[in-house]
Amino acid sequence: MLFYCYNKCSTCRKAQKWLDEQGISYEKRDIKEDNPTLHQLEAWHKASGLPLKKFFNTSGQLYRSLGLSKKLPEMTEAEQYALLASDGLLVKRPILVQEDGSVLVGFQEEAWAAALGR
Repeated sequence: MLFYCYNKCSTCRKAQKWLDEQGISYEKRDIKEDNPTLHQLEAWHKASGLPLKKFFNTSGQLYRSLGLSKKLPEMTEAEQYALLASDGLLVKRPILVQEDGSVLVGFQEEAWAAALGR
């Protein structure tokens, strides 16, 4: 299981604490230092069933400074994937990629508990 997070993010710390308390093993990756690739993001998006916008960290400073709330609706999916792959801080976190390929984006304890059988 891959756990993509950002150490300065309180939600990521909360998710990591929850995973640890549940005894769930994972490989931790820093989303800023080890940014997901375009191909990973595309695969995760398709596996998640979520709208692509859900993969953007819409509350982040970089998202706001780039004015993405106005630009995203005009961008193609390919352009959005390329943008997400360009900087890990644009990507919503945490992301949990399970062995079966399913993907959880953002931490919601109830959803993670259901998805992980806890």
